[in-house]
Amino acid sequence: MDAKSLMFLVNPAAGRSTSAASLGTVIEAFCMAGYHPTVFYTNRQTTLLVRENAPDYGTLVCLGGDGTLSQTISGLMDIPEEDRPMLGYIPMGTANDVANTLNLPLRRPMAAAQDILNGRPIPYDVGVMNWQNYFTYVAAFGAFTEVSYATDQEMKNALGKAAYILSGLSMLPKLKSYHTRIEYEGGTIEDDFIFGAVSNSTSVAGMIKLDKRKVALSDGLFEMVLVHTPKSVSELTGIVNGILNQTYTGAAMQILQTSHVKFFFEEAVPWTRDGEDGGSHTYCEIHNLPHAVKLIV
Repeated sequence: MDAKSLMFLVNPAAGRSTSAASLGTVIEAFCMAGYHPTVFYTNRQTTLLVRENAPDYGTLVCLGGDGTLSQTISGLMDIPEEDRPMLGYIPMGTANDVANTLNLPLRRPMAAAQDILNGRPIPYDVGVMNWQNYFTYVAAFGAFTEVSYATDQEMKNALGKAAYILSGLSMLPKLKSYHTRIEYEGGTIEDDFIFGAVSNSTSVAGMIKLDKRKVALSDGLFEMVLVHTPKSVSELTGIVNGILNQTYTGAAMQILQTSHVKFFFEEAVPWTRDGEDGGSHTYCEIHNLPHAVKLIV
């Protein structure tokens, strides 16, 4: 394998906001640095595309949003660890949760490319749900988890983050409570919840922000955010204020750390993985796979 060989994945949807000239400049920058890029346009088979081709390259760079990155990493996880190339990310999506966590340049492809060329690989933990579905930064259920994958793509392109906010507001009347038993390293919790997330990120759906000083991306631990069903208007107000002010200290909210967790539900509950539909489950087991990929930052 040529260490300077480069697989360059471009999401056509995200690429629409990037001119052909900009893409050409990015590719030229990699060439001038001695890389030999091959361009692949992604589709719904991104994971398969990566699985079949990435072992032939020393570096993989993907241009797109959180969904593109998630599918790319899922493809890498299907490859033996010794054959996984280093990964660079040029964020061109809407929420850009991973890019915000890593302080990557948003929707500035040339700046992101320069960061890759001048950066270094760091270990990055990856999550797996029920030992078959990988996720890059979050698996979640409950309130607003449908927002990311239910929001129309054209609406995302036109309105950006406002599209998520509008979709989220439209779902307020549908707020539902789920009785859940949660088993994790610290013990067992059983209660009614309106939201639960297992994340390796400081930003979830562009709305929930966690303290960057307390979140490490390669410590083998997830941050688990739990929102209990509010029992009063004051508790509901505390939840809203906690999200807006990034305090999360209300009686109805918990943030815990764990390397693995099991969720037991009384009914099939819809989940989202990295902003995409994660299916409905009565049982969900999640594990942290430490240092699974090398991400260039």
